[in-house]
Amino acid sequence: LYGNFVDNLRLYVRGGSGGMGVPRLGGHGGDGGDVWLVSRKGVTLRQIKNRHPDKRFTGGVGADSSVQALKGEKGKDCEVFVPPGISVTTDEGKVIAVLNALGDRVCVAKGGRGGSLHSGFLPSKGQIRQIRLDLKLIADMGLVGFPNAGKSTLLTALSHAQTRIASYPFTTVRPEIGMVMYDDHKQVSVADLPGLIEGAHMNKGLGHKFLKHVERIRQLLIVVDVCGFQLADSTPLRSAFQTLHLLIRELRLYNKELLRKHVVLIINKMDLPDADEKLHEFLHQLENHHDFSHLLPDDATPEHFLKFQHIVPVSASTGVGIPLLKRLLRTSLEEQDAMATENQREDKLQELRRLQSTSVKEGPPSRVE
Repeated sequence: LYGNFVDNLRLYVRGGSGGMGVPRLGGHGGDGGDVWLVSRKGVTLRQIKNRHPDKRFTGGVGADSSVQALKGEKGKDCEVFVPPGISVTTDEGKVIAVLNALGDRVCVAKGGRGGSLHSGFLPSKGQIRQIRLDLKLIADMGLVGFPNAGKSTLLTALSHAQTRIASYPFTTVRPEIGMVMYDDHKQVSVADLPGLIEGAHMNKGLGHKFLKHVERIRQLLIVVDVCGFQLADSTPLRSAFQTLHLLIRELRLYNKELLRKHVVLIINKMDLPDADEKLHEFLHQLENHHDFSHLLPDDATPEHFLKFQHIVPVSASTGVGIPLLKRLLRTSLEEQDAMATENQREDKLQELRRLQSTSVKEGPPSRVE
């Protein structure tokens, strides 16, 4: 279902063995090579899997000490290039490192020490590990919605991303990232993520494969069909109001911290018949959400209703509302950056006040006669 997209991989890594020392000359063997993960642009986990089917990476063996070279050369390091956005964990789930920026690197298997006087001139073997690479996409904004909400069409309208579009659920089975371009060359990255279904937090459908990508996205773009959502004839038809809160429930049950992100609500398919009437009804329900909470399943009724940074009605297929949405995406990010700067300034001010208060309580230093 996830197509050729690979977002997790298990690797065997082993540091190189050290070289032998020379007892009669006191020679020191070379250390074994290390195995490093290095974040590089343009690399995918699919490429690693295809190029290294055995998924084994080993550092070079350290050179033996000799009469010509009492200190043996270190074994060659093995570098494995990975995409940015990788979490490196052990099989037990312990996080070794997170590689977010290009050029980030981490040693995942140390080479063995070369033979020396302290080891009886016998070398040691390199470190052996089974590690997991878990990719979580990094983007400014992520499109979140149930299947067939029009996310792929919306991404195409906003950017130059080439996405597969059709009128049936689960058209998108792999994440796509498009760049929204502005006249002053500013760019905003938007990720189109595979559609959720009810029960995604329990790993139904694309489940956790989808939800984990939301974690590193700065803002959420929740996309709702103004006419509601029905996955199949055997499933109930949900209104836009119900659809929205079922989406929020899936995010909350997977990780409630996701709802601390800035959220823009996009009401799509405004070109459909009766869209204006349904939009008016939806906005009225949002404004008076407590009066309509009885329409929601018990486990979808939130303790606190979500507050949206912006609410934008659009038609991704006809382009209505798209220019306004593009402007609001940038505005929303700028508002978030300004708020973060203000919070940092306030934190520094509070710290200075705390230090000043502590200094006053302690009083001036005593004078020594």
